[in-house]
Amino acid sequence: MKILMIYPRYPDTFWSFRHALKFVSKKAANPPLGLMTISAMLPKNWNRKLLDLNVEKLRKKEIMRADYVFISAMSAQRSSANEIIQLCNDLKTPIVAGGPLFTEDYEGYHSVDHFLLNEAEEVIDQLVHDLNAGIPKRIYQSEGFPSLQFSPAPDYRILKQKRYGSMSIQYSRGCPFDCEFCNITGLFGHKVRTKSTDQFIKELDHLYASGWRRNVFIVDDNFIGNRKHLKNNLLPVIIKWMEINKYPFDFTTEASINLADDPELMSLMSKAGFSNVFIGIESPDENSLTECNKKQNKNRELIESVNKIQGAGLEVSAGFIVGFDSDQPGIFQRQIEFIQESGIISAMVGLLNAPKKTRLYQRLKIEGRLLYEMSGDNTDTTLNFIPKMNKLELLSGYQNILKGIYSAKPYYARVGDFLKRFEPRNNIGLKLRFVDIVALFRSMVHIGIFDSDRKYYWSLFFWSLFRKPKVFSKAITYSIYGYHFRKIFTDSI
Repeated sequence: MKILMIYPRYPDTFWSFRHALKFVSKKAANPPLGLMTISAMLPKNWNRKLLDLNVEKLRKKEIMRADYVFISAMSAQRSSANEIIQLCNDLKTPIVAGGPLFTEDYEGYHSVDHFLLNEAEEVIDQLVHDLNAGIPKRIYQSEGFPSLQFSPAPDYRILKQKRYGSMSIQYSRGCPFDCEFCNITGLFGHKVRTKSTDQFIKELDHLYASGWRRNVFIVDDNFIGNRKHLKNNLLPVIIKWMEINKYPFDFTTEASINLADDPELMSLMSKAGFSNVFIGIESPDENSLTECNKKQNKNRELIESVNKIQGAGLEVSAGFIVGFDSDQPGIFQRQIEFIQESGIISAMVGLLNAPKKTRLYQRLKIEGRLLYEMSGDNTDTTLNFIPKMNKLELLSGYQNILKGIYSAKPYYARVGDFLKRFEPRNNIGLKLRFVDIVALFRSMVHIGIFDSDRKYYWSLFFWSLFRKPKVFSKAITYSIYGYHFRKIFTDSI
């Protein structure tokens, strides 16, 4: 059986880091972990090939050679996925589709031959059997939420590693919280299911053996969902593994703000090689947090919590949202002031949208405010519902936030303030490797010479080089990030 696995292209957004990746000669930030995991579940005698359209082009001859095309996609990849489906239909190659996009909206894809919905572990064997027998059904759908104890390590053999800025690995699925706008619990449930410590360490061994030595993104939607197991089992073992293997990886992940309440956990994560956590902050407004059921963020000093996490040596990147029913016109300036004061460099601000598998979607449907399916990109200035605030005022305010945090002057001021007070607790990710030296020289040309805001670049460059050389590599990294953010912001205008 010849299987062609295709991963659709993401749109060019703040999240893509596409302009930043050019400085390190990479095409995409992260690989398609879902398809890599599916590949590991397929029979060893099946021929499989991966085409990630974020790093390479799709050619018709590849589709024509395949017995089946497997597609996995997020909602943000909808446009590219539609193009792939149309091309496969034209070439008469049958499709097996899975992932969040199709799990949420498979009824809208009449031209897809077969669906693998929800999580694959419990139904992949039946799909394989039926494909071999030539009698595949249209829908294969798991019931409930399967254990991860038998989920295999990703198949890195099908991946062109050198084209990615980071590798991905998964420890858990599910989230104990229930934010109204989030589809994670709808897709993966409230109960946090984890791989065993031995299982996770074997995956680290597998990744290490593949030759990778750099950033590793643990893709869990809330890595600290089971804090007891992390502190008593996983993190101590990772610390020993990293020591034995001379710290080959620099971990990043996603977590909830209550990480700030657990000094022991933050310390263990830093010792284990974690350097960055993404936090869903959403809003500094208590009414908006109440509206979206962001209980973990309420009744706390959010900036103080961010400071605690960063004080533990973990950089914080974060998500923010505007467009809640509770938002008042002053929310836009409040968001700017919060982001600037918190020192959150990568502040991903988006417009509220309603994915299908969310309580927000159901509420707006009942209220008659839904317009169409969301694009999946909450930064493209589209809304799939009628907001309470005047739409033009909301869009104008959103643009003002982006200008207020990503224009060169406020952005470099935020970077400088953060680096002055930030003290890394480990040396992972601080040393300049060859790829970093290449990025340094490219930044000196593209930003230091040709960028109209180059004076801010050189000010940060020399300050960090002579006043705090320990964070010089981070200063260059953040300068490159800023270049990307400004390009996206300028294009959006």
